Amino acid sequence: MDNRNKFWKGVMVGVLVTAFTCFVTVGASTAIYMFGQDVMGNQAGAGPGREEAGRNASPAGEGSGELDLERISEKLSQIEDLVDELYLFEDQIEPDKGEAGVYQGFIYGLNDPYAAYYTPEELASFMDETKGTYCGIGAMVSQDVRTQISTIVRVFEGSPAEEAGILPGDVIYKVDGELMAGVDLTLLVNNYVKGEEGSQVAITVYREDTGEYVDLTVTRRFIDVQTVSGKMLEDGIGYVSVIEFDEVTAKQFKDKIEDLRGQGMERLIIDLRDNPGGELNTVVSMADYLIGDGGRILTISDKYGNEEIYKAEDGHSLDIPMVVLVNENSASASEVLTGALKDYDAATVVGTQTFGKGIVQSLIPLSDGSAVKLTTSHYYTPGGLDIHGKGISPDVEVELGDEARRMAVLPQELDNQLQKGIEVIKDIRE
Repeated sequence: MDNRNKFWKGVMVGVLVTAFTCFVTVGASTAIYMFGQDVMGNQAGAGPGREEAGRNASPAGEGSGELDLERISEKLSQIEDLVDELYLFEDQIEPDKGEAGVYQGFIYGLNDPYAAYYTPEELASFMDETKGTYCGIGAMVSQDVRTQISTIVRVFEGSPAEEAGILPGDVIYKVDGELMAGVDLTLLVNNYVKGEEGSQVAITVYREDTGEYVDLTVTRRFIDVQTVSGKMLEDGIGYVSVIEFDEVTAKQFKDKIEDLRGQGMERLIIDLRDNPGGELNTVVSMADYLIGDGGRILTISDKYGNEEIYKAEDGHSLDIPMVVLVNENSASASEVLTGALKDYDAATVVGTQTFGKGIVQSLIPLSDGSAVKLTTSHYYTPGGLDIHGKGISPDVEVELGDEARRMAVLPQELDNQLQKGIEVIKDIRE
């Protein structure tokens, strides 16, 4: 009975905290997110201005779009009484899990596929991941926001995932016997796939090309993600691949470009294919490094119409021919960089239409160490384009070959998108 009382007390506290906590932005999950920006008052504040902006003359109630906390409290009390009187497995209630479920349900009610609630443990795990080091299987996962189906889009070379036989395109069907359809991507990764070093995880994947369900066992280990890699190609062409935008990525990107310039690089191909996004400040720093001072990188606008403009101002630019490779999984922060380079005619975009995520999430800490992720802003390219739900069209469209799509490590000779990029960049006059 004590557990039940703690659970329902947590329910009510959670509803109140979620509705009225003052927020400070510190980050978010895969896509594009913000660190260190104070959004109290104009984005997620609890002051009078915020409260008045959300009210109108209609009465509150289910379907009204408003929160009547008194009504919610009464209904939760009714449900509590029913559980107390009738629920068969009352002794199996886990207070922490049940309480988290209430908060998750509250956020689910926003009907925002990018919004989520994270427990303190989930938040700590996520923050470790954005630093570029985590204990897991070494694969990148993307989730369809419409179907909530999660798919492997990249397998790191030499990783436990590669060793176990996981392939790009594999749909994650079950993890340790639990169905994963509908599970939030960050929760799937942090709660199911990641774990203690040396522990094993059973993953069932569905392979669409064969129609088979494949059971695989993967042994977790620490993954030190090198988010940027690169090399020299022929004829003075440098190639740099960016797999995500973590805290470490901007420095890795700049260091790699300087290294290639020291090797005689005169042209640059930036590969953002299958890059789901990441931290806002990171992509701004990288765009700033490439674009001349004064150029607008992006504009962010919140629900009140307040705008924040990010401009190039670091005194550095890269004035050489550039090509950006993109595909349907290039999202959010990848689209920020692509859009900025395209709008300034600083690079030719090669590949397929990008994902089309023109919104920004903020991960907002709560007083107990947990956090909520909310969509807080819309962003626009330097030319004022709204790409949300549309994506960025390549200047040169080319689909990756069917054989290449299924390969964990793609040889350069089979990468027809890269080959087209090389062809295009050779034709660009300085």
